[in-house]
Amino acid sequence: MNEIKINTDVIKLDSFLKWCGAVSQGSEAKLFIKDGMVRVNGEVETRRSKKLYKGFTVEFKKETYKII
Repeated sequence: MNEIKINTDVIKLDSFLKWCGAVSQGSEAKLFIKDGMVRVNGEVETRRSKKLYKGFTVEFKKETYKII
């Protein structure tokens, strides 16, 4: 599990995927999220503006990221 530190209390899912380096562009994140390829706390998430908080986990491309 990769622990990713954010500098704010909340971050949007598409921004988080860019922040942690899982994607290089926001447009990539949008497509992966729309296609149901991202899970938040174990549930498929299709909203790119889903708000993430510290303690949440994100699964994408066989990697798990924990927000700290």
